[in-house]
Amino acid sequence: MKAAVLVLTMAIGMSGPAAKAADNALTAAETAAGWKLLFDGRSTDGWRGFKTPEPDAGWTAKDGTLGPDPKTSRDIMTKETFGDFELVFDWKISPKGNSGVMFHVTQTGEQTYQSGPEYQVLDNSRGEPPLERAGALYGLYAPTTDATKPVGEFNHSRLVMKGGKGEHWLNGVKVAEYDLNSAEFKAKVAATKFKAWPQFAASRVGHIALQNHGDHVWYRNIKIRPLK
Repeated sequence: MKAAVLVLTMAIGMSGPAAKAADNALTAAETAAGWKLLFDGRSTDGWRGFKTPEPDAGWTAKDGTLGPDPKTSRDIMTKETFGDFELVFDWKISPKGNSGVMFHVTQTGEQTYQSGPEYQVLDNSRGEPPLERAGALYGLYAPTTDATKPVGEFNHSRLVMKGGKGEHWLNGVKVAEYDLNSAEFKAKVAATKFKAWPQFAASRVGHIALQNHGDHVWYRNIKIRPLK
């Protein structure tokens, strides 16, 4: 019995109970499953600006994270566009900080958020109303619970979009779900500032965008898996 336990312990010690990628890298299993790395930990390769082919110079890679100069940066977005997808990312926000990740962003309007719905990134101690707290579909669907970690620690987020149906996960907890095609969603939009932008949530394909809201924020391990 002891020999069997020793063999099992050695096997787990050599490979781990499940292969885990280093930061900003893919495991062989993730690659085989169709995951793509959106941030390599060293550069802004694969990213661009809104209505400009080059990423804003204020966004830089440092210490394995991607973040903006809060005073000068405009939003940054992927060069590629995505329809249905599973997106994961880690984020750390500064005290009282605010940011967000938009999806299905098109190059219409004056800002990324005028077309792309937003997964909210926030220090909840900032005191924003429920519809604007971390994990929310900003302004439309509040998170069911506060699943954030203390400021200064990285949070892990997951966003799944399939056939217009979205799920928001935060640190392993599903905190929001919605259907972009539903009458409920359309009624919520009609009751908010988004009604002024007919392009909002109108496209089912678009860029992933990271928001500079004037606060320090750090992103890493940004990965996406297109869904069919």
